Amino acid sequence: MAAPLSAESILARVRSLMLKRLSELFEIGRHPLDLVSRDIEARDDVTLERLAFRTADGEAVDGYFMRPPGDGPFPAVLYIHAHGGRYDIGAREILDGRASLVSPLGIEFARRGLASMMIEMPSFGARSKPDESARTKAALWRGRSLAGQMLGEQAAAFAWLSARADIDAMRIGVFGLSMGATLGYWLAAVEPRIACVAHLCCYADFSALIETGAHDLHGIYLTIPGLLNVASNGEIAGLVAPRPQFIGIGDQDPLTPPLAVDRALSQTRAAYRAMGAEDKLVVHREPQSGHVETPAMRKAMLAFLDRHLIQR
Repeated sequence: MAAPLSAESILARVRSLMLKRLSELFEIGRHPLDLVSRDIEARDDVTLERLAFRTADGEAVDGYFMRPPGDGPFPAVLYIHAHGGRYDIGAREILDGRASLVSPLGIEFARRGLASMMIEMPSFGARSKPDESARTKAALWRGRSLAGQMLGEQAAAFAWLSARADIDAMRIGVFGLSMGATLGYWLAAVEPRIACVAHLCCYADFSALIETGAHDLHGIYLTIPGLLNVASNGEIAGLVAPRPQFIGIGDQDPLTPPLAVDRALSQTRAAYRAMGAEDKLVVHREPQSGHVETPAMRKAMLAFLDRHLIQR
């Protein structure tokens, strides 16, 4: 008779099964990106590359890559853009920022010694047609999701970034605000090569949001059929453990009310505790801020990336 499994073995098996199912829902490996062209220019003492990719379906995908002067290899950030109903911004967030950010981050990262990359997600910028509603409905009718496509493309962007000779593949983190935040820690959960993740203003337990009706404040693109039957957001974020994770939240944010944040945090903290990595989870909460990055949040987030990517 086989010896009974230990608690640690059972936990590892459950974690493995959860990761496998999430990778399927997140469409990892289903959305490859082929580089078509890139134009390189010097800009504000950094190197800027304008990238043009193409999906397997032939759709054009714009992107940007910024790095400090020199040859590298540099630590890097896969930067995932926000939503905010601003379909016109898309990947230009890395260059121009947006109202919910303190200032543009691409140049800030480069000046600190970090390279960064951003691709345009479906429904934004030059990909604004078909729009979010049409893309979401088409995906759902096919048993898939727009969020899954976004994550699959981000996984492909990470693979492309990590293969560059001027990038240290062991020191690539992920950052995002709002939509970029959720996609950021979801991607980090299923991509073990991501060294750390920092996310702002979109971390909450979905079941708690449904209970209060706050889930309807989130975009339809985020709907992944059956996700909550596999894992909660707190559990997904917990799969990042023992790697470092920064969570930035404003308690006045209607998209992430404190009750939903607290429920998710209890699960994520439990996962880090089980991995002996409680010190790798950094939570920055501001009682009076909402769905915006604040100067204090920016300072704490950059210190986190400095510690886990630059100083590592």
